Amino acid sequence: MQKVKFIYNPLAGDHLIMDKLDQVVDLHQKNGYLLVPARLGPEMDMRRALEDAKEGYHHILIAGGDGSVDLLINEMKRRDLDLPIGILPMGTANDYARFLGIPKDIELALTRMFRHAPRKMDIGMINEKYFLNVASTGLFTDVSQKTQDELKNSIGKLAYYIKGIEQIPTFRKIPVKVTSQHGSFEGDMYALLVFNGRTAGNLDLAYKSKADDGLLDVILIKAANFKEIVPLLAKMLRGDHLEDPVGLLYFQTDEITIDTTDPLIVSDIDGERGPDFPLNIRCIPQGITVLGADEDVTP
Repeated sequence: MQKVKFIYNPLAGDHLIMDKLDQVVDLHQKNGYLLVPARLGPEMDMRRALEDAKEGYHHILIAGGDGSVDLLINEMKRRDLDLPIGILPMGTANDYARFLGIPKDIELALTRMFRHAPRKMDIGMINEKYFLNVASTGLFTDVSQKTQDELKNSIGKLAYYIKGIEQIPTFRKIPVKVTSQHGSFEGDMYALLVFNGRTAGNLDLAYKSKADDGLLDVILIKAANFKEIVPLLAKMLRGDHLEDPVGLLYFQTDEITIDTTDPLIVSDIDGERGPDFPLNIRCIPQGITVLGADEDVTP
């Protein structure tokens, strides 16, 4: 049997993986794979989980949310480890797995991994950290970090809507300078999102994004009066296409720099605190190998 490193986060999402462990093991054994598990927790961080990862593993299977997958990618890059990755989406939003068309049903997800060839996918890099889905700052950063896990687990996407509405009275203008070869901006904004994936909190925003096009999708919400910003936010929450709406800038680029003079503003990577400003964000073409991605993810 070929060995598979299985890393799982028991606290991800609604803890569903804890009831599915036997199914995961059974399906692998039936397909000729021997799982070697590592349970993430205080005694087992991602570094320890990957200590033996160069000892003949066929691929790595990660069960968790976007944050867990980001931790895995960063540790693999630190170790110069190039193995295919299978993702079991067990988090709250699972934005990156959703982007790749990986189903939440474990049997369906694993069946695809066993039957489909590995595929090269882009990843993002923000300063010295890698990310898979989105780096952001401003309004949506606050929404992601302030939405309680219990609320997200119980009502899903609606939790982000509720928290976003709560944040409207606290909107403040953020001075920012954005520079790239394909689009630039200097002035006040409310929010900025840089996508390698497509969705944020299951909100379908970067609808032009492709998994292996070598480009990042940049969405910037300019500071405006509420008569302009409320209809724009409504369009974003509905998942409407954002073709040249008032108050929004949307473009694609392979690299972008972002800076601000506001000392209170922080960055976010897939729901977790990101690095300090200034930010340099770039696309790493074909930076990872993924198992089980939907064949329609790329043109």
